[in-house]
Order: sequence, then structure tokens, then C-alpha cells
Amino acid sequence: MSDRVAMEVVGVRVELPTNTPILLLRERDGARYLPIWIGTPEATAIALALEGIETARPLTHDLMKTLLDALGADIERVDVTSLDEGTFFAELVIESEGEELTISSRPSDAIALATRAGAPVFASRELLDEAGIEIHDDTEEEEIERFREFLDDVTPEDFEHDSTS
Repeated sequence: MSDRVAMEVVGVRVELPTNTPILLLRERDGARYLPIWIGTPEATAIALALEGIETARPLTHDLMKTLLDALGADIERVDVTSLDEGTFFAELVIESEGEELTISSRPSDAIALATRAGAPVFASRELLDEAGIEIHDDTEEEEIERFREFLDDVTPEDFEHDSTS
């Protein structure tokens, strides 16, 4: 466990002016944050799960969670493992019939599932050392607070793509 660091899912936001969704993880027992650029559908799926919003019909990640439940498999954890040429990699660790299965995944998909299952998220210590951002001063703390306020007001519609631009 010493090579993994427990992380907390802070939330998702849209970076301006590019309108690129970002998933923000925070080191549970530290001051480092890990920003991961993700796709719009995954950002919506994570935001809905974090807010506890259920859709009329299951989204892809809801369906995946239902399938795992039906098969008697449990999501044990997500390990965000590495960063290669700007792309983050993760592993979804599932327990099924007493066996632990490790499945390569995009961090956004794995975390969308983990938020539905209440499963913990970890980052490799090496990745956090490489890509983590430390928050030290009051200005950065205020930025994080503004980010949290943004998350309180964001809706799934904020992630819809505007085809006119």
C-alpha cells in the first residue's frame, strides 16, 4: 500500500476558454491535487454520481455497475497509475468469486464507476510526485474554494456540447 496514496474526488469543472472538463483529485492526507483532463460524457457521469442524481434511464456507467452487481463482482478500488505523453492511465480493481481482477481503464471511466460503488481511489506515489500540484498559499486555497463553489452550482447541462461554436 505504500506505493499508493489515498485520493479524494473533489469534483469536475470546465476549464475556460477551452471548455475542457477537468477531474480534480486531492491527496487525502496531504496538500497535493491531481488534475486530470477528461471527456464531457465522463465528466457528466462523475458529476451526476457525486450529486446523487439518478437519471430516468441508466447511463453507461450505471449499466456497468448494475452488470457487475448482477455478476456478484465488487469494485474494490481504482488505482491511477501513470501519465504518458499527457495521457493518464488507471486500473479498475474488481473482486469476483474470491479473485481480484485488475482491468486497465481510463481514469475517468474507472472513477465514474467508483463514485457509484463508493470505492476508494488511489494514485501511485510516483505519479503524484510527477503530476501532483501542491497548494501552499492563501491565493491557491481561495481558488480551490471558488472551485468548490462552482461545483455546488454546476449542472449536467453545463457539460453539454454547443454545436454552434
